[in-house]
Amino acid sequence: MSVRTYNPSVRVGNWNEDICLEEDLLKDFLDKKEKGELLIQKSHNLMHNILKKSELTVTTDGFVHFGDTVMLVNPGQETVPLSLQQIEPPRPATSLSINIDEHKMHTACQVEGPCNVSASRMLNPSARNSFVITSVDGSENGSPLKFGQPFAISTTGGYAGNLKLFSDHARFNLSAKKSRQQVVQLVDEVNYLSTWQVLAYHPQHRLEFEGRPVPGNCKIVVSHNKTGQALSTPDECGLKTPFGREFEVSAHTVLDTHKAEKDNNHWVFVSGNPSDDVTTHFDRPEPQPSGAPKSVEEPTSADKPSTT
Repeated sequence: MSVRTYNPSVRVGNWNEDICLEEDLLKDFLDKKEKGELLIQKSHNLMHNILKKSELTVTTDGFVHFGDTVMLVNPGQETVPLSLQQIEPPRPATSLSINIDEHKMHTACQVEGPCNVSASRMLNPSARNSFVITSVDGSENGSPLKFGQPFAISTTGGYAGNLKLFSDHARFNLSAKKSRQQVVQLVDEVNYLSTWQVLAYHPQHRLEFEGRPVPGNCKIVVSHNKTGQALSTPDECGLKTPFGREFEVSAHTVLDTHKAEKDNNHWVFVSGNPSDDVTTHFDRPEPQPSGAPKSVEEPTSADKPSTT
């Protein structure tokens, strides 16, 4: 087998075929570039679509309603001993996000099921981490979601594909990748396996709160209807995704010594910020208690008006 040691401009060997071959390669490249089929163009379009800013619903009465676009945010690890913080930092606040497969992300025109989910540190609302509260029992859009009422968690329309959050019992061929717990993923169809319900944050208040509207921007527990397992972000289960290092999401109830769910199972339906169209309600500063000292400086004696 002979190896070409000259470039095509040198008229030796099959020089005419080499020139035609390079012209064909350049023509194919220009055609793909014009149609937007180059890998770098697909990656750019994907990032532009999946990370495109989305508008969250602004709640007017403080409750979550059917049809609302919200984010599901885990507030993160609450209590970590100081001795362990230097060894391993506490789990930060994360949002439930679409984790599209790296092999499909360059070819699919939209997110297709089944698709994995993960807990991302990106808390800015986008098509990747925005979800719609969907009715499964005929409730109208705009009616409040109630504790214990079945509902579906759907991705937004368009590029996100309008998929439903799904879970089922852990099996040999269907389980979470790292923790081997009950799998959570996005699917196309709506059935009993893709229905969830909201439980009160405090276990002793659940019977009292049954049937009441679910408040937004407050800690709650999202439980799977069929298996009874709560949506969870397991500790020490990191994932390597096209968007960076993130956490795994599964359906597994983690209880403490008081039979109450740990912070792994705590979630917040985050709505839009009514006073700002850039941030979310999760970013709003905490209100100061009534007895807190004011930040305004007290006037000095020289500034006070004379009483004489």
